[in-house]
Amino acid sequence: MNDKFSFKAINQHKLVDDVVNQLQQKISSGDIKPGDKIPPEPELMELFGVGRSTIREAIRVLVHAGLLEKKQGYGTYLKASPVIQEPLTHRLHRAELIEVYEARKMLELEISRLAALRRDEEDLKNMRTHLDTRSFALQQNDRELYAKSDIEFHMAIAVASKNGVIIDLFRTFSHVLTDAINKLNKEYRSHDPQTYYHEQLYEAIKNQDPELALKWTLLNLEGTIAEL
Repeated sequence: MNDKFSFKAINQHKLVDDVVNQLQQKISSGDIKPGDKIPPEPELMELFGVGRSTIREAIRVLVHAGLLEKKQGYGTYLKASPVIQEPLTHRLHRAELIEVYEARKMLELEISRLAALRRDEEDLKNMRTHLDTRSFALQQNDRELYAKSDIEFHMAIAVASKNGVIIDLFRTFSHVLTDAINKLNKEYRSHDPQTYYHEQLYEAIKNQDPELALKWTLLNLEGTIAEL
């Protein structure tokens, strides 16, 4: 069998997402190249072990996302110049938890650096409020409030960056990150909320020290990524 189209067994609870993700990973890695023809429905059904409706919906998602195109009478192909048109929030919701956190790491390092350079007193006030709420939630074992206040703390740091594009990107991420934190709480009972790192990050931004802000952001996120 051609390794280009060898796939993993499908999780029965999220069939379409799994098919889409595996095809998209083949596209992203270059296993499926621009102009390549995707196997026909019957072959994909056999490769994934799923029904026709699942394959059709998965292909529809990737066509809508701007990656695949259907050529009447010829089949489905990866576009010669694929440009992802799928809303970022949809893509993030389909991603693996580790992928979300790796992307978050890249984004938050620059956010923290800029926040340390550009924060004002109102930014610090907002950060402190959300950080205190976060600590209170952990003391009360209120996991829902913890997730909410944790994201709001990091959102306040993004706002302090004074970069509109970064703020909008992190706001898009925040919806998925809330789900990710809730999943961590549910599936990883040993999850460390890294309270000390959060406090040190706040102090670094308060003291306008971008190098320390980078350090504590990195330690915080690498700790969670290591858990995953």
